[in-house]
Amino acid sequence: MITATKKRIIESAIQVFNEDLSAPLQRVADKASVTRRTLHRYFSDRNELVAVCEKAIETSCRKAMIAAIQSSNDPLTQLENMLYAGIDCGAKYSFFYKLHQSKDHKHNTENKNCADYDYIYQHFHQIILQLQKNGKVNSDMSAQWIQVLHSGIIESTVNARHHPTKDFQEIKTLAWTSYIKAIAP
Repeated sequence: MITATKKRIIESAIQVFNEDLSAPLQRVADKASVTRRTLHRYFSDRNELVAVCEKAIETSCRKAMIAAIQSSNDPLTQLENMLYAGIDCGAKYSFFYKLHQSKDHKHNTENKNCADYDYIYQHFHQIILQLQKNGKVNSDMSAQWIQVLHSGIIESTVNARHHPTKDFQEIKTLAWTSYIKAIAP
């Protein structure tokens, strides 16, 4: 069973490592409001903490993204729901994306995290290609570029979550409007 302290350390690590993957563990401890010693009671080193973060991300974001893909047969609805799922996952999604895009990442299709990443982005690319075929997305943009834009919109929205003048649902709606207008033909 995961304790509240361990969960707080994991959530803090995801936020800190999303901003800077090479951040010192002291920054994670500070963000979690624990001592470095307490952090090391739960995690022996950075590698173990990162591995646990990856597992937490894989569990929550994978489920959310797969649910978004399966939410509809309409590719535009699927794309919108994938954007919202990424936003709802917050820093976890950004960290998940950054881990797999990192130059140090050794992609291995036998690894469940890598296989899930491949599944999600294979479907993402199929959705984009279908939308381009249907004339709803600019066909001059590559699916890879639209994926980068997708991740950027999610990260910007997650960062805007703390905007004092808008509620979070309104921010999500603005994100979708911005995204779809950016990729429209």
